[in-house]
Order: sequence, then C-alpha cells, then structure tokens
Amino acid sequence: MSERKVLNKYYPPDFDPAKIPKLKLPKDRQYVVRLMAPFNMRCKTCGEYIYKGKKFNARKETVQNESYLGLPIFRFYIKCTRCLAEITFKTDPENTDYTMEHGATRNFQAEKLLEEEEKRMQKEREEEELNNPMKVLENRTKDSKLEMEVLENLQELKELNQRQANVDFEAMLKQYKELEEEQRRREQEEDEQEMKAMLEQAQNRRLLEDSDSDEEPTKARPNPTAQSKPTDILQEDPQPQSKRPRMESWERSVGKLSTKAQLAGLVARRKEKEKEKEKEKEKEKEKEKADPALENGMETRGTTASTGSLPAAAAATSSLGLLGAYSDSEDSASD
Repeated sequence: MSERKVLNKYYPPDFDPAKIPKLKLPKDRQYVVRLMAPFNMRCKTCGEYIYKGKKFNARKETVQNESYLGLPIFRFYIKCTRCLAEITFKTDPENTDYTMEHGATRNFQAEKLLEEEEKRMQKEREEEELNNPMKVLENRTKDSKLEMEVLENLQELKELNQRQANVDFEAMLKQYKELEEEQRRREQEEDEQEMKAMLEQAQNRRLLEDSDSDEEPTKARPNPTAQSKPTDILQEDPQPQSKRPRMESWERSVGKLSTKAQLAGLVARRKEKEKEKEKEKEKEKEKEKADPALENGMETRGTTASTGSLPAAAAATSSLGLLGAYSDSEDSASD
C-alpha cells in the first residue's frame, strides 16, 4: 500500500518497456468534455437562442487531414437545449476563434465579415503596390485628398456648433420672465375660482337657513353688540324660547293669569288683611267695653265671619298653590 505514494517505483532489472502491449485506439476517437458556448448562436431547427457562456457536455474529436502550422483542429458536438438538434463547430487557430459548421447560425456575424473584407482589401492593395510604383503614388494622392476633405468637413462642423453655441442671455431672461408671469396669472385664476366656489357655497347655505327659518319662525336672538346700555339686558325677555310653546298651550287651555287685573281677585295683600284684622279687634274691644252683654253675640258673629272668610281664603290659597306647583314642574322639566 505504501508504493502508491512514492515518486520512483521499483523496476526489475529484466524490465523491457517494448514488451508492454500498446492500445490500438481509432484516430477519430471522441471524448466527452465540459465546455461553454464560444459565441452567440441560434438553432436552425427551432430558432432557440444559445448565448455565449452556456455550458454543455460536448463530444470532442480531432479533424482529420486538417491542421494549421502543425496545430490540430478540433471539432465539438453539442445539442440544442430546446429541440436536442445536433450543432457542430470547430477551432480556428489562424484567427484565434471558432467557426460555425452545422446546425446553427452565428449571431453578429456581419461585423466579423466586414472586418474580414477590410483585411482582404488591405492585403490586395499591398500586393498591388509591391509590384507597381505608380499605383503607390495614386493611392497616396487619394489618401491625401480624402484626408483634406475630412478635415474640411470637421472644421465646418466645428463652426456650425460654435454658431449654435452662442447663448442669448437677454432672450433667456425674457423667456424666464414670461414663464413667471404665466405661472402667476394661472395662480391668480385658480385663487379666483376657489373664492367664487366658496362664495357660492356660503350663499347656498344662507338660502337653506332662510328657508328653514321661514318654515319654523323663531324669535331672533338679540345682538350683544347692539346693546348700548348695561341696563338694556333687564328689558329682555327672561323666558327662554323652549318655554314659550308650553306657556302658550297653558294659556289656551286654562287662560292667561299673568295680568294684574285677573290676579287681583285671587291674591290679597298681606298688609291690608292685617290692618283690617287690627281694626276689627279694636272695634270688638270697644264694643266689649261699651256693652258686655253683646259679647256672646259678637263671638258668634266673629266665628261665622271667620268661618265664612276661611273657605274663600283657603280656596284662593289652594288655587295659587296649584298654579305655582304646575309652573315649578314645568321649570324642572324644561331644565
């Protein structure tokens, strides 16, 4: 096992390499190699594009009876990635390139053909000048004329560019001002349109409010700025608008009792009643002093009078109490 790692192996003294049998392999033997497409090509069968650098498992063989300066030429076989058609190309050591042989067409072949044509023409010219000195002179005169024409054309192009390159600053400033004015005018028009739209919206809103106020008339609120005196606020109506419909319905059902003439019969002033009572007591005392015999009669009259006046006063107080209780209930409900 250690012999496989050494550099110099043991050969016996009777070793004869001529006795080793040689393998007879065919000259056109093919090898499987891994390569990349050397140029862009298109398959003739299906039209699939195969780009440069795509990898293939190709078969390689040596071309028989072809060589360049003793260098062998190799042929490669690949298959299309779409239709599996066979494509072949071979090496070109003369031009350090590859040549398409079968199954596809090389893209960008026109540029290569043009370069080859230029090289061929240059070669023919050199051959003609080699044997004909007059042809050399003619070619030189043609080249000099062509060079002069090219220089003239170049000078004309430069002058034309210089003419067009002259910048008119006044025209540029004028154009810039015109653009600014146009932009300012456009902004003003847009502002005016926006103002008109806002005014129309405000007018429509006012019309809607006026129509609503016509359908449901309500008392306008007083303007606080219109009050010139501080005491003007005392003359305003203290009742809120929400109580007005209830008061109107109450007045229609029961009757208006807020006037002094109507309440005069129901409400009696306390001072007048007290004075009348004091006067009656003084009169009774005088009568008692004057005639003690009439004491019993006066007591009976006083009791009858008091009993007669009490129901009326009780009725008045009961009606006023009911009215106050009803108004208090309305105030609490509105609050």
